[in-house]
Amino acid sequence: MTYRSVSGPGGEPPPGPSAVRAGGDSSPVVPLPAELAEPARTLFAERLPLAAAYAELLAGPGVLRGLIGPRETPRIWDRHLLNCAAVAELLPVGASVVDVGSGAGLPGIVLAIARPDLAVTLVEPLARRAVFLAEVVTALDLADTVTVVRARAEELAASRRASAAGRRRRAGRSGRRPLPVDPDGSLPVGTGGPVDLANLPAELRVPADVVTARAVAPLDRLAGWCLPLAVPGGRLLALKGASAAEEVAEHAETVRRLGGSAPVVRQAGLGVVDPPTTVVEVVREHAGRPAGPSAPGGRRGGAAR
Repeated sequence: MTYRSVSGPGGEPPPGPSAVRAGGDSSPVVPLPAELAEPARTLFAERLPLAAAYAELLAGPGVLRGLIGPRETPRIWDRHLLNCAAVAELLPVGASVVDVGSGAGLPGIVLAIARPDLAVTLVEPLARRAVFLAEVVTALDLADTVTVVRARAEELAASRRASAAGRRRRAGRSGRRPLPVDPDGSLPVGTGGPVDLANLPAELRVPADVVTARAVAPLDRLAGWCLPLAVPGGRLLALKGASAAEEVAEHAETVRRLGGSAPVVRQAGLGVVDPPTTVVEVVREHAGRPAGPSAPGGRRGGAAR
């Protein structure tokens, strides 16, 4: 199965290692600790083997490519996979989800594994991360429900606004030659290069039910990037740490100006994971003022990004 990797303006990704493959030689076995077996079965059910394959890809190619720190390998299950999977309980059945600054695929890939009913779009501006994500989607056979978009959040939002207004957004000039694509428009596995954001499929040019982000940015900037990607009444779910309440208090007024509701701190996975996952929820109530020009793209506050 092939994947689609869709990109906004930017240079060609540098040559990298061969495509990742679940269970390949570069993927070490990442044992599921006995004390986490029951929570893992609860959250992933019959797709637990798929989650285990993803854990191996994170610990192997993910570490080799610098997407996850080597010290995170022993904590992949509790700190990353289960922490992200707990958020699935907050998502409606059949929801469309955009994961902004997806990095190594947290939480987007995890949610797609735990909830095959979701339609997940992984938005990542950095080439090496977008290539890794697309290869993981292929290795785990998730291409029917997951699409990788190499772009910044505000580029995707602008593309959607143009589409809604009936205008075709002109792709930026980068001076690069287009990569070959399969007859169905998909990028062949292993090429690892971008195609223009202008080729984004029509079904991805509409706002999403839910926008997720983990370890991307403070809540004020995050709301500016993410709320325009949600439908009116849709939600931003920002995975945060212990300082979530303080962050909400500091940025609540800015979030309101950007069109969001009063942020609410929620605990996901209560009684299943310990500690539960802290999530800041913001409902998009109206169109706020546009976000600034900067967007996620560098290293953002989490070892697994």
